[in-house]
Amino acid sequence: MAYDGLLNDIRTIIRLGKPSRVPVFACSEEFDVKWYGRGSYNEVILDPDKLAQCWIAAIEEFDYDWAWLQIDDCFEFEPLGVGCKGEGDILRATCEYLPVEAATLNKLKMPDPKKDGRMPILLEAIRKIRAHFGDRVLVTGRTAGPFSSVALLYGIQETMMLMLTEPQLLRDTCEFFVELQTAWGLAQFEAGAHALWLGDCNAMSNLVSLKQYTDFAFEPCKRLVDAYRKAGGLTFAHNSEIRLPYLEKQAEMKPDVLSMGPEADLAEVKKALGRKIALCGNIDQVKYLMSASAQEVADETVRVMEIGKPGGAYIFNTGDMVPRDVPEDNMCTMMRAARQHGGY
Repeated sequence: MAYDGLLNDIRTIIRLGKPSRVPVFACSEEFDVKWYGRGSYNEVILDPDKLAQCWIAAIEEFDYDWAWLQIDDCFEFEPLGVGCKGEGDILRATCEYLPVEAATLNKLKMPDPKKDGRMPILLEAIRKIRAHFGDRVLVTGRTAGPFSSVALLYGIQETMMLMLTEPQLLRDTCEFFVELQTAWGLAQFEAGAHALWLGDCNAMSNLVSLKQYTDFAFEPCKRLVDAYRKAGGLTFAHNSEIRLPYLEKQAEMKPDVLSMGPEADLAEVKKALGRKIALCGNIDQVKYLMSASAQEVADETVRVMEIGKPGGAYIFNTGDMVPRDVPEDNMCTMMRAARQHGGY
């Protein structure tokens, strides 16, 4: 259950030490809303009371050590005029992108997180969850890396082409999003978030070369990490990355915690980076939680934990979003096995 020493354990992990036990997380929001059963996903996320109540209930039921308020990728893009769709249990996603031209960028107005679109809903939910748990769970909000933000503004294909056709427009748009995502992150810290999940999955190795990542995505994202640290908050950097050279480059941003994708070789990453940066991950949420037996889930949980925890500097987590249809018994099995084998 949520415990008073959690934040001290997280700080110890960030300092590359051994906590009292390994914190156990899961990227579980879709699963949690279905389990909660009091409205569709899109109904729950439009009401800060329902949103907070669902997350509180799930934390108390499944014993997560955090509240992960990723929710969807649209909060800061809807006020910019990007089309976003989602219905029922299908998460909102950007779909109607803005024209790829300097005129678009010049017309953009910085949204106010306290007033515009659905941004205030997330801030209010953060306040309610923090008020309920205090420091006994890690309340974690969300922002997008500048490169991924450009892709959510213009579209992925168009953004990839910009690296070749109009690199300066890409850099200028990234600059806009450094400012926007800084303000959006600081608003979440002010509302009570301890940490931010900084997602930059459009800059992962499946989409860009390491040189492209270095030339276009790395520096703007590092500036966000620096801004969040200056504000006193924690940053979990997540590109769902699985390749070691990219993870090594990400680590140079010096986020507080580096999250790995589900197919990353945890042993390889731990050997290369485990004494340089705190790591988070990475049980495969589809291969195991969704598709395997409870015994297979337990065995894989123990395997991952026993690789990650030696020497400290490690947080157990799923590699990415847990599907809504994961069997409840599998989630309980993972959490129970992680708890039983997470002590030092």
